[in-house]
Amino acid sequence: MAELASGAAPAAAGEVTATDQEVPGVAGVPVPVRGFRPSEAPAPLPAVLLLHGGGFVMGGLESLTAQAVDLCAHVPAVVCAVDYRLAPEHPYPAALRDCESALRWVVSEAESLGVDAARIGVYGMSAGGGLAAALTLLVRGRGGPPVCFQVLDAPEVDDRVETFSARTFDETPLWNHADAVQSWRHYLRGWSGEVPAYAAPARANDMSGLPPAYVSVYENDPLRDEGLAYASGLLCAGVSVELHLFPGTFHRSAVLTGAAVSRRQAAETLDTLRRALHPVG
Repeated sequence: MAELASGAAPAAAGEVTATDQEVPGVAGVPVPVRGFRPSEAPAPLPAVLLLHGGGFVMGGLESLTAQAVDLCAHVPAVVCAVDYRLAPEHPYPAALRDCESALRWVVSEAESLGVDAARIGVYGMSAGGGLAAALTLLVRGRGGPPVCFQVLDAPEVDDRVETFSARTFDETPLWNHADAVQSWRHYLRGWSGEVPAYAAPARANDMSGLPPAYVSVYENDPLRDEGLAYASGLLCAGVSVELHLFPGTFHRSAVLTGAAVSRRQAAETLDTLRRALHPVG
């Protein structure tokens, strides 16, 4: 990987090094990717494409650093955090195209990155969870590159914002009904006609052949029910799914890292990814 932008030396966090790269994107638009690698782990390693949240309109690489380091060191894996373009300046499908470009780059550069191209997972939070789900649908439709596992953390997948939880939780922390409406308005700005499943994966009619999934949802979250419904749709299509609803939580309450439920969720997610990307037997 290239050195960090601005000429700084690679950042170190324990046994993890981080480097920045701009990878080829659609129509010549480069996609910033920050790669994290365990210093002493032998190659080839699995890879995790990490997609931040922020309602399609906020967020960036800095919000992912602590989580990326954790995943990198404890899965272990090469973690590639994607700085995809944001709405409303860059509405659908810009972010999805950036994520696809990053995935294809990881596969094409697998040897130089020390990555096993057969063991690439995607992990997204909130809007990033929606992009992760959409990316698996997209690459399935295009015949690859294959994704072996998907982690969908409070995924934002349904533009209709009509579920019971979406209508009920209108004053909850970090995310509420009005936020969801605005998020989709910005992400789908300028789109006319039927909303495609690649924009809102809850609209997918066929989920067969998608990679196994770990779906986590939060009890007091407007996105709770669409996450539950998406997990159910995967199951009904014959996709292996592990689903966990964390009681007493709100949208992305995992940022409160000292809470017992947050520690439990983080440990479970790490364990799930470790088992998925380092299968035994």
